[in-house]
Amino acid sequence: MNLINKMNKRVEHMSVFDLKLTQWATLFIAFIIAKLFPKILNINIWWFVGLFMLCLIKPVYVFYFKKS
Repeated sequence: MNLINKMNKRVEHMSVFDLKLTQWATLFIAFIIAKLFPKILNINIWWFVGLFMLCLIKPVYVFYFKKS
């Protein structure tokens, strides 16, 4: 089984909620990258890191650890 098929099998276990949380986590990682450039954002970076981790907990669990 190649890598793409394995990833597709894992994604099949994810709900719409899991996919949306992953989408939000991606948004927050984009904010973290934007924060690395001064004066783009004035929000403390740890808020973004915390939100990123919070949004990613359930999708990572479902993707890697949940059995069929």
